[in-house]
Amino acid sequence: MPHSELGKTLCMLVERNGPGTMEPLIKENNHGGFPIMPSLRGKQFDIYRKVPKDLTQPTYTGAIISVCCCLFILFLFLSELTGFIATEIVNELYVDDPDKDSGGKIEVNLNISLPNLHCELVGLDIQDEMGRHEVGHIDNSMKIPLNNGDGCRFEGHFSINKVPGNFHVSTHSATAQPQNPDMTHVIHKLSFGDKLQVHNVHGAFNALEGADKLSSNPLASHDYILKIVPTVYEDMGGKQRYSYQYTVANKEYVAYSHTGRIIPAIWFRYDLSPITVKYTERRQPLYRFITSICAIIGGTFTVAGILDSCIFTASEAWKKIQLGKMQ
Repeated sequence: MPHSELGKTLCMLVERNGPGTMEPLIKENNHGGFPIMPSLRGKQFDIYRKVPKDLTQPTYTGAIISVCCCLFILFLFLSELTGFIATEIVNELYVDDPDKDSGGKIEVNLNISLPNLHCELVGLDIQDEMGRHEVGHIDNSMKIPLNNGDGCRFEGHFSINKVPGNFHVSTHSATAQPQNPDMTHVIHKLSFGDKLQVHNVHGAFNALEGADKLSSNPLASHDYILKIVPTVYEDMGGKQRYSYQYTVANKEYVAYSHTGRIIPAIWFRYDLSPITVKYTERRQPLYRFITSICAIIGGTFTVAGILDSCIFTASEAWKKIQLGKMQ
């Protein structure tokens, strides 16, 4: 019997599609050879050919490498997941006025203690190059007596123009000037703009916090020279907050004029930097996270497979050498 006829006889299956209709499920190939099932033709594109378990050989070394491989993949996966969830802060510099809607104003928050000066003598004066000269500013300010009234804690919230100028704590607004006002002080807070509570942004937003001049000359004036840097913080939702960092230099001196000693004060002289610092929250893209995970899994399994293959090959070669010596 011809080969093609034998194949038809052994592998032909039929099913009933209707009265008197019979259709073969297995068809002969084009070369008249052994029949092939149509549903299995796509298997020729499988690049992941399977090996029967009976043809594989498990080893203790392979088991150890497999466990270590899985633990290593788990560790790297958790590391990548942590990095994907966490936000990254990117900073950039540019020349611009970020807070154009503020009307050219900067909000200032000042909190200072003068332990040896009565509250009725303490006042805040504001000056700038636009001609502003305000003595004894009292809006949004508060004076808290200290040391049974011998000292004073001054808290003020006010705005300044975006031009060089100064504000100073002094006795200039007092009705009667003291002979020897003691300007020793402690600065609890001096900040500009919105408050930023972001732990991963390290900047000089409150550079004078804790500045202690209690051991200074009581009759001395204090000059704090501030360089204010506009700062923008943009969160993941695109919301922007405007704040200001600043650098500071200070000096202490007893001032005199041709008429005698000048009444001391605590001066904060400021100027604005044209450079704006912008911090932006960003998160790793999803496609990059998936790419990293695929690289981790694929790379680890590949290296582990090469290592296991080398150990197994060396072990088999050693066994052959030992058998040769015994013979």
